[in-house]
Amino acid sequence: MNTKVDSLDQRLSERIRLEREARGWSLTQLSERSGVSRAMIHKIERGDSSPTATLLAKLAAAFELTMSSLIARAEESQGRVLRRQDQPVWRDPETGYIRRHVSPMSDLPLELVEVELPAGSEVPIPASAYALHRRWIWVTDGRLTFVEGSETHALAEGDCLELGPPQDCAFRNDGSAACTYAVILLKTGSP
Repeated sequence: MNTKVDSLDQRLSERIRLEREARGWSLTQLSERSGVSRAMIHKIERGDSSPTATLLAKLAAAFELTMSSLIARAEESQGRVLRRQDQPVWRDPETGYIRRHVSPMSDLPLELVEVELPAGSEVPIPASAYALHRRWIWVTDGRLTFVEGSETHALAEGDCLELGPPQDCAFRNDGSAACTYAVILLKTGSP
């Protein structure tokens, strides 16, 4: 793993603790709001464990943030131009899923994220991660199977899907090569 990802993991651990403390929440309160065990949150905040994409989505949702916003706050990017080499990159320790926050931090209600999902990987995301947001998925390379509740969408390069109402979902790469897709998020509520 490269040092940029490692240092982001450390800043992400600190950011999760700061977000919790800024709200005056105990570890137990964050655990109850997120559905993540108190022990796991404690390990993540100490930097003893790196959160998976699913856990990070649950924690971000508890803070009423998107996963992208939480990662970007950890990176604290500034300015209207966010160069590729400066874009926050986070790697899911469980699947190797790589998430790159492409859009600069802004007061605009829009975020753009690029994801590389390794072959044979699946990343489940809880419905709570989609509250207060509208999302689109745009496949830029490869094939993606997106499971949205009971509905399954097979997406090929160039396909774009608007997500429906929040429900549990999964990003799945059934292919033999990595899949790259963009997630476009429009904030509709107040974080």
